Amino acid sequence: MRDPLLDKLARVLVHHCARVEPNDLVTIVGDTGCSEAVEAVFEEALRAGAHPSFHVRSDALHELLLRYGTEVQLRHICPFEDFRLEHCDVLIFLKQPRNTRSPGRIDAANAVLAQAARRGLIAKSLRRAAEDRMRYVLTEIPGHAAAQDAEMSLEQYADRVYRAGFLHLPDPLQEWRRLHACQQSLCDFLSKKSHLRFRVPASAIGGRLEGTDLTVDVSSRAWVNCAGGENFPDGEVFSGPRDVNGVVTFNFPAVHRGKEMDGIRLRFRDGRVVEASATTSQDHLLKLLDMDEGSRNAGEIGIGTNYQLTEIWKNAFFDEKIGGTFHIALGAGYPETGNTNQSGLHWDLVCDLRNGGTIEADGEVIQRDGRFLNPGFPRADGPARHSNLGSDSIGGIFLRLTHGRLS
Repeated sequence: MRDPLLDKLARVLVHHCARVEPNDLVTIVGDTGCSEAVEAVFEEALRAGAHPSFHVRSDALHELLLRYGTEVQLRHICPFEDFRLEHCDVLIFLKQPRNTRSPGRIDAANAVLAQAARRGLIAKSLRRAAEDRMRYVLTEIPGHAAAQDAEMSLEQYADRVYRAGFLHLPDPLQEWRRLHACQQSLCDFLSKKSHLRFRVPASAIGGRLEGTDLTVDVSSRAWVNCAGGENFPDGEVFSGPRDVNGVVTFNFPAVHRGKEMDGIRLRFRDGRVVEASATTSQDHLLKLLDMDEGSRNAGEIGIGTNYQLTEIWKNAFFDEKIGGTFHIALGAGYPETGNTNQSGLHWDLVCDLRNGGTIEADGEVIQRDGRFLNPGFPRADGPARHSNLGSDSIGGIFLRLTHGRLS
């Protein structure tokens, strides 16, 4: 019997996130461990009158490529992947890594080379999405590997993931519509501003490292409202920086393709990283920054607005959406924001503002300690964040119905 929460998730993905229509070509890409989620989405796409197809993704096979591939093979782009990206109307990506650190000890140069080779695919994906020629959504199906990174049991982790998507509510779409309205108020406000300033005192991170004082020029840039569109769960607003100056110390760990880096500190000048350091894996950080000409440039500035998410999971897909954080992405920018930087890299780095941090917009403080001061902006007093976890929690139901089939 398939988990009914997966069916509920599939309905939200197909109808709310991807807005699937009759005769759409729907490409479903899924990791090998989430076959039941694939079945649920495939069935819902059929019910919507679309033409779904499934394409498997495997971290194990990618690791084999990185370990044994020649330079020619690492640079090769599969023509079938390029074709489906060029022609599909909808791309739904279901992620469930079996081992989040599997590429961690592979030669970083190989990983960077393979990532850089995908620059054209990334640019095509962003262009088609910006032109509204392809609808895209990425979600993560709870699994043991991600739960271990978050230092939780699978039951606890599944409970929090599904609550972050408001799937514990009778009508999740109603809550996403409410969040969308609050975020739109924030986007409308920010679109009239020229400069944002993010500050976090060094004392907020124990005084071990320099704090954050970063100024971002967003004049004449568009702000994008993310409320369950291209990511699910969601909860952020973002734009494409025109310019970035100052220092940011990321007080969240950053993981890139299995390699964890802590204490990352970046100095920006005229939108480009000119100094970089990390307390762990600094060599890997520098290799990523030197991936290509665009990898040191800032492609995105975002503000997290999902207050259901409260804990660091070492997973930027969730961490960047935590209410009371901001993130900056190095590399490829989103054309719809006005930032056209191209790179094989798009890497979100997250900074916590909830302990003494502030956001200023043209000199006005709009957020303090992770809370917006305007009551019309996203707030932390939405639906109850977490119940006591027990046999009838979302995670408990999820495990009872799928135990032994998830890994």
